[in-house]
Amino acid sequence: QVQLVESGGGSVQAGGSLRLSCAIFAYTYSNACMGWFRQAPGKEREGVAAIYHGGYSTYYTDSVKGRFTISQDNAKNTLYLQMNSLKPEDTAMYYCAAEYLGSGTECYIAVTTANFRYWGQGTQVTVSS
Repeated sequence: QVQLVESGGGSVQAGGSLRLSCAIFAYTYSNACMGWFRQAPGKEREGVAAIYHGGYSTYYTDSVKGRFTISQDNAKNTLYLQMNSLKPEDTAMYYCAAEYLGSGTECYIAVTTANFRYWGQGTQVTVSS
């Protein structure tokens, strides 16, 4: 049973930084697509970033490019999202997700459609102005 557990959320002022972690259990990293999503109150879930096959390809939504970095540490079974220069509009519940896919293109499609089988419970990020 694949399990994902997020941590690292919190409250920060605009311009600050946070690093989210996602511990992944019972998961292998071959052909692995892993992503971060967020959902603000009253809004749809949005794909923020994804990483395929250990960094073979990465994806970022336009609003976070240059500010967020997705990475993984297979030895620690952990996915990360480093978030810098945070803005109030980054406030949301953040979720990590995982899926097995055959290519970076499929990973990109999955993150833009939120088509993942395995999800964490979420961690709240609040950015104040």
